[in-house]
Amino acid sequence: MRINGHGHLLPYPSQIPKFMKDKGFFWVEDDMSYMCQGSWRRPVTDASFFLNEKIAWMDKNHIDKEVVLNLSQLYCNGYKRDDANDVIRFQNEFNASLQAEYPDKFISGFVVQPLYVDDALEEIRRCVEQFNLPLLCLPSHFLNKDGKWTAIADESVLPIFELADQYKLAVEIHPYNAEDIIQLDDKFWRFHLIWMCAQTADAWHFYSLMDFPDRFPNVRVCFAHGNQFGQMGYGRRVQGYKGRPDLFVGSRDPETNSRNSNVFFDSIVHDVLSFELLIKRAGVSQVIAGLDDPYPLGEMESVTGCYPGKVIDEAVDANMISAKDRDDIWYKNVKNWLYGS
Repeated sequence: MRINGHGHLLPYPSQIPKFMKDKGFFWVEDDMSYMCQGSWRRPVTDASFFLNEKIAWMDKNHIDKEVVLNLSQLYCNGYKRDDANDVIRFQNEFNASLQAEYPDKFISGFVVQPLYVDDALEEIRRCVEQFNLPLLCLPSHFLNKDGKWTAIADESVLPIFELADQYKLAVEIHPYNAEDIIQLDDKFWRFHLIWMCAQTADAWHFYSLMDFPDRFPNVRVCFAHGNQFGQMGYGRRVQGYKGRPDLFVGSRDPETNSRNSNVFFDSIVHDVLSFELLIKRAGVSQVIAGLDDPYPLGEMESVTGCYPGKVIDEAVDANMISAKDRDDIWYKNVKNWLYGS
């Protein structure tokens, strides 16, 4: 069995409430050619952004189940409280309907806005107890009460992680909003190719130093896109910690929690040498299959020479992992992340 641990799905245009477009939050053009948010428009690059086409794509590529994350555009950073609640409830109810109607095909995640902690706790309870959703999706960064961008591993969100620990939830940490954080021109797709990777590494930096893996042992967290920059930057973090201990008062040594059994990374790193480093840093047991479909930065056939699972196959061909390791990455490891070993 093959489970894709990182996928996305758009609602059909008719499924999106009118208020979402009226307020510029999010909508899909009637001809399904663009997804939109305010003045932002992004082309729908593959038919499998939508449900029926997604199922056909999964069957074609021998993917038995898919973990559907929230849409990053719906993290609701900077939204007023009532608007954030309305958008998040729509997103979570849409994802819940996928899991309820197609339990043999989809495992759904749900999202909360960390700024509004009390509302987030209420939504976590609703999604777990009413919808039986196993996965909490969190942004790598959010706008705090002072309007400053903050890494998700922050003292202000401890109640969220405490409740996630109580429910023994899986957690996905995924970056977005880089263009709002980094004051650079939007050129050559830099925010997706460079800065989103940096955001994930930054979130891991704080998650590790704040000792979240051991403080919340029942939370099984997965960092998106292999935490590719975080793997490469490990030695620099250790050097910084040892060279300037005065800057790390009260934090955890990066060397002590670099291979926790409750920290996972998905496989979407796009080249086999990066995959090898991920395996050596984290261990095979902590890597899950992830495709980031249907986006062109996922493993999609629409990109020349690419196909779902390509980098995992290349690692087998290069004798970096065994065929059994590949099977575990596609199934056992994903199950361990979602439900515990």
